Amino acid sequence: MLTTISMSELQQIVNANYGDPHQILGMHEFKSKGEDCLVVRAFIPQAEKMTVIDDAAPENRWEMDMIHSDGFFECIIMGRTEWFKYRYEIKWKGEDTVNEIYDAYSFMPTIEETDYYLFNHGTNYQVYEKLGANPRVIDGVSGVAFGVWAPNARRVSVIGEFNSWDGRRHPMRALKSSGVWEIFIPGLRDFDSYKFEIKTADGAIIQKQDPFGKMAELRPSTSSKVFDINNHQWNDGAWYESLKNRDKFDIPMNIYEVHLGSWKRVEDEDNRFLTYLELADQLIPYVKEMGYTHIELLPVEEHPFDGSWGYQVTGYYAPTSRYGTPDEFMTFVDKCHQAGIGVFLDWVPAHFPKDAHGLGRFDGSALFEHSDPRQGEHAEWGTYIFNFGRSEVKNFLIANALYWVEKFHIDGLRVDAVSSMLYLNYAKEDGQWVANQYGGNENLDAIEFLKHLNSIMAERNPYALMIAEESTSWPHITKSVKEEGGLGFSLKWNMGWMNDFLEYIEKDPIYKKYHHNNLTFGMVYAYTERFVLVLSHDEVVHGKRSMLDKMPGDLWQKFANLRAAYGFMFGFPGKKLLFMGGEFGQFIEWNEKRPLDWFLLEYQHHQTMLDYVKRLNHIYLENEALWVHDFTCDGFEWIDANDNTRSIYSFIRKGRRKEDTLVVICNFTPNTYEDFRQGMPFEGNWHEILNSDAPEFGGSGVVNVYPYYTERIESHGREWSMVLRLPPLSVVILKSF
Repeated sequence: MLTTISMSELQQIVNANYGDPHQILGMHEFKSKGEDCLVVRAFIPQAEKMTVIDDAAPENRWEMDMIHSDGFFECIIMGRTEWFKYRYEIKWKGEDTVNEIYDAYSFMPTIEETDYYLFNHGTNYQVYEKLGANPRVIDGVSGVAFGVWAPNARRVSVIGEFNSWDGRRHPMRALKSSGVWEIFIPGLRDFDSYKFEIKTADGAIIQKQDPFGKMAELRPSTSSKVFDINNHQWNDGAWYESLKNRDKFDIPMNIYEVHLGSWKRVEDEDNRFLTYLELADQLIPYVKEMGYTHIELLPVEEHPFDGSWGYQVTGYYAPTSRYGTPDEFMTFVDKCHQAGIGVFLDWVPAHFPKDAHGLGRFDGSALFEHSDPRQGEHAEWGTYIFNFGRSEVKNFLIANALYWVEKFHIDGLRVDAVSSMLYLNYAKEDGQWVANQYGGNENLDAIEFLKHLNSIMAERNPYALMIAEESTSWPHITKSVKEEGGLGFSLKWNMGWMNDFLEYIEKDPIYKKYHHNNLTFGMVYAYTERFVLVLSHDEVVHGKRSMLDKMPGDLWQKFANLRAAYGFMFGFPGKKLLFMGGEFGQFIEWNEKRPLDWFLLEYQHHQTMLDYVKRLNHIYLENEALWVHDFTCDGFEWIDANDNTRSIYSFIRKGRRKEDTLVVICNFTPNTYEDFRQGMPFEGNWHEILNSDAPEFGGSGVVNVYPYYTERIESHGREWSMVLRLPPLSVVILKSF
């Protein structure tokens, strides 16, 4: 049978090889026998009969001719010269029923030239509204606009249950030389599953999850799912109003780090995860009662392997389906804000896994990663490294960071593995890496990416915090990008302090005097960056033991040492972070496969440990001296940093007023001092606001019940001093009144 296109074009459509199928399929102007008219072409495999219906006048119908047995149909509409809205009536082979659909090839592109121009130049900061799957209503027709970046593909199709996963049904059009492909498919809705089927340059057919997918199937399934993220009604206006009236650095910040899948589980329901909504009902009140100010979530971006804890991401734009839908995750964040709790999210821009459905070799080529494995692979982690020198890759990541803050109301991102981004030779031997253009080991592209990321985040979302997990001495991490060498992060995890601190507190008290400077050295560099003091998940796994089990001594001494350790940490300058379970003395290492051992709270040692951390948290909140000057030398002063023989430390924390001043005394040995003379910063009455040895916290009861008045007796180089009881393995905090 004759057709209005060439046999070559017909074969390319039937074989799904045509790069711009919209030029062939759909409605087009045509000239038949010298007369202007319209032609409609469709390629729908498994269709037996097709009819074109005028949407405005359904009585106008034109039966289509089957031109090719694989499902290519065509009809010429005489007497009509202007495009009109239409739909198809389709009878399927082997079925008695018919159904009607609008033609995907009757719609103009949903991605404009400006959109992909900015994307190609790395500055389309809301590109997720164009790429991925975005529900739209076009000319009264509901459907989903799809877009994907695959510049080296010969053909890209959307496949799903709606088209029997047949890549011939919905091939996309390439938008000029942008590398972006686009199609609008009518009739699709939330929760429809889909993938992109890609024909590579060498003719191979691969199936990929959507890089910009807003939702994904629950593992082990790997499809993306349509989800409209714009329907949540936010109720956190008061939270954002409160941010306007405070300095985001001179605030209390006490972070509870959480892995949502193992904080608690529903053990009598096959040990299932709590949902986002259940977590909102249980986790938020707990965090509020305990006195934490923020929750930091291990990555909730979609990931295929539970054992990666979320650090090997395949769905950067999709909250994991393990706990519910994107809207339910928004509800969790919303309720955190309504309770006055901020939410930080772990974010992983350094590397991504090699899973076949993910970003790796996305269009058959090294697209998101480098082609040279010396640049593009982390051999130690078995992952790919993002190509930070490519504009579209930078845009993908920067838009993603903004997406979590602007669409999900996340208060900041803890950026994982920054060291691995900064150094080309990170965890690599000679010969396994490529030097930069100047012969150095600095990743210049990654540095520029981080500067771009942090500057645009600060410009668009000034209250959001960007927190670097960076473990080396790279300078100026938290300096503004406007300053020489500045990377622009808000805060930096203090990994050096953490390592020194843990090494010290794990020592038997008899050996601590030889490592006294472990706890003082941090002040040498304390104000070079804006630091967060962290005792994170990484320190309680892989044989490192739980925080409680790290402590020396018998059971009582372990708890006493842990109370003293936390007390010192809260007295030392810097924001605070503690991983879940540490607050009640979880005894075994954290394991993502099981919930925390909440049953331990039936035992007095663990319950009093929880009571102590709760009290410590609230003292932190109530006393601005513990947080208002964290990043300047105005807030801290040693009284005695040199008493290594007794392993005693004493220091001052200062607020904005003299009466806010606190004195912190730490005793890291089991020795009790009934008449301990302590130099004090000024004359006055002082009383104990915290004593970690109090019986209510499981201590031995060496406390200071009555207020003490200073004497004009020199001690520790101070004019004023007083005598008090100093308990064993303890922290005492004093305040004037």
